[in-house]
Amino acid sequence: MSTEIKVPTLGESVSEATVAKWFKKVGDAVAVDEPLVELETDKVTVEVRAEAAGTLGEIIADAGAEVGVGAILGTIGAAGAAAPAKKADAPKAAAAPAPAAKAEAPKPAAAPAPPPAPKPAAPPAAKPAAAPVSLASDYPLAPAVRHLVDEHGLDPKKIPASGKSGRLTKADVLIYIAGGGERATKASVPDRGPREERVKMTRLRKKIAERLKEAQNTAAMLTTFNEADMSAVMGLRNKFKESFEKKHGVKMGFMSFFVKACVNALKELPALNAEIQGDELVYKNYYDVGVAVGTPQGLVVPVVRDCDTKSYAEIEAEISGLGRKARDGKLTIEDMSGGTFTITNGGIYGSMLSTPILNAPQSGILGMHNIKQRAVVLDDGSIVSRPIMYLALSYDHRIVDGREAVTFLVRVKEAIEDPSRLLIET
Repeated sequence: MSTEIKVPTLGESVSEATVAKWFKKVGDAVAVDEPLVELETDKVTVEVRAEAAGTLGEIIADAGAEVGVGAILGTIGAAGAAAPAKKADAPKAAAAPAPAAKAEAPKPAAAPAPPPAPKPAAPPAAKPAAAPVSLASDYPLAPAVRHLVDEHGLDPKKIPASGKSGRLTKADVLIYIAGGGERATKASVPDRGPREERVKMTRLRKKIAERLKEAQNTAAMLTTFNEADMSAVMGLRNKFKESFEKKHGVKMGFMSFFVKACVNALKELPALNAEIQGDELVYKNYYDVGVAVGTPQGLVVPVVRDCDTKSYAEIEAEISGLGRKARDGKLTIEDMSGGTFTITNGGIYGSMLSTPILNAPQSGILGMHNIKQRAVVLDDGSIVSRPIMYLALSYDHRIVDGREAVTFLVRVKEAIEDPSRLLIET
């Protein structure tokens, strides 16, 4: 009796998926709870695992197929059930030797007939007398010459030949190449690859495109900028990173400082923690911060919940765990649901400045960038070198006024430059 492999429930508001890839082939042994097939939705990838042991008996939905919740993807049969199918292939293999007609192989032996070929050699012989240099004749090319011609994609008949009886020599080919004969070589063409390549967009990529374009079309998006001196945060990190990691089992990063700084600013400026629903403004009294993570499949934004109640270590641990799940394609719908504010760090890729797009329906997103040593003029007029990060805050001007946006970014800057402010929430 076979067991059906079905599309599981995919999460709230998700009813369809695309078959991304099968981990097994028909006839392969299958263990209970072993991953069989990966599905891709417009939010996450989902692994479908085996509910019974046996062999993969049939694949009904191939990679690339669009399937709905409850659809049958394939079947699992009893162990060894697929073996007969493999035996059926045997006759085909046995039939291969049948072409005893291979006895015709002697025909190629008749190939020695080409000896008369030298006869056409006589006419070319006259050419050298008239002109010491001629184009290559139909003589077979020497191995070294053939290798050069093939490597550079040349037409031997276009290369002036200086060998005996109009034969083409290796020196002739090298001189021709050096003289700029046919620049577009055969070797270079494959390296360039096809001029165009069409690849179907994944569900996740299509969803990302839709959401970002929707944010641009619906929100009155504006970006304000500032800069932060990272000296204090970097000093704390260098001072406590070893003891922090030893005690909490997680590295101390910059992200927890920014999450705490944003929560502190959001409490003062609640419009950046709100969203529009119909003709109402909904202010959130909780602080679920989304942290944008780049993956091979695209950008995802898992959410760290209740950041106002979590310690630096808890925030770092959760961000690290979510980032690992994102890169492994293990995020769930719950991991990415909700979120009241988002932080994205383009600095890890070397970005100096950017204007992040809102993560709708949120009203604010903070963009972090790379840290560079820059000349800074202090209050006393002295010039020093400091590690500076540019900050960008994109906001929905329908909800957030310019004064609130600028004040928010100033509060984040102040908290980063003097982290002790976060202890007393000023």
